[in-house]
Amino acid sequence: MALARSGKRSDGGQILLYLALLVLLIITFIPIVYLLALSLKDNGQIYGRFWSLPHPYRWENFGLGALVIWRPILNSILTSGTSTTATLVLASLSGYVFARHRFPGKELIYTAILALLMIPPILTLIPAYVLILNMGLENTYWALILPWTSGGQVFALLLCRSFFATLPEEFFDAARIDGATELQSFGRIAVPLSAPILVTVAVVRLVTTYNQFMWPLVVISSPKQQVVAVALTQFTSEIGVTDIGPQMAGYILASLPLIVLFSFGMRHYVRGLTAGGLKA
Repeated sequence: MALARSGKRSDGGQILLYLALLVLLIITFIPIVYLLALSLKDNGQIYGRFWSLPHPYRWENFGLGALVIWRPILNSILTSGTSTTATLVLASLSGYVFARHRFPGKELIYTAILALLMIPPILTLIPAYVLILNMGLENTYWALILPWTSGGQVFALLLCRSFFATLPEEFFDAARIDGATELQSFGRIAVPLSAPILVTVAVVRLVTTYNQFMWPLVVISSPKQQVVAVALTQFTSEIGVTDIGPQMAGYILASLPLIVLFSFGMRHYVRGLTAGGLKA
């Protein structure tokens, strides 16, 4: 009898848990559904019948949105992809060194690098802009790639070092016995075994840089080099009225690259967080 009552309580708890998760899921998707509804309306429908469904459906809003943001999307993919690739290469190499080697001042240097996480990025905005200006990189892709590469190093190093430290030492001993160099051990053992954490770093950095607004707004003034987060604020007609429908359609189109990215990297992303990012 006691076991039966315990089982019923357990089933009741599971049902409540599923109901709570269902409510949270619905609350999460409500803004997304309404974003889609707004993207199919014109300004008259939005201001006059805000809560109603689109009638008629204005599918041409997606074409208008694509005309405005297709180039900024390519700019964002180029700058985010390049900076993320550079971050992965540098952070994986430095993480391997900190995890698998001993040298004087190792822990002190590592602690000093991690201390950079305590500095709010807004404090370095003006000094970084002055540096970019003095280097003559304003209105170039390098004004985005270089700061994003350096800015992602600390967090990426933390994850890579934590994961590399968990790899079995026997693999590297066997490689040394076979005559492999350190670079070969890194490329043929550490990197393949660390695919989950590298994908995790890539996803985090791509999402972070792709959504950047403040820094591109400061260093990029040319529309040809501007990124999508800033371009999404530029849906203004010739008479100075914001076209909300095409703007909402632009938001949906701009999110598609991240949705595709996360769809392909979700499995490795979850494995990386659980296997490497949470280990000391």
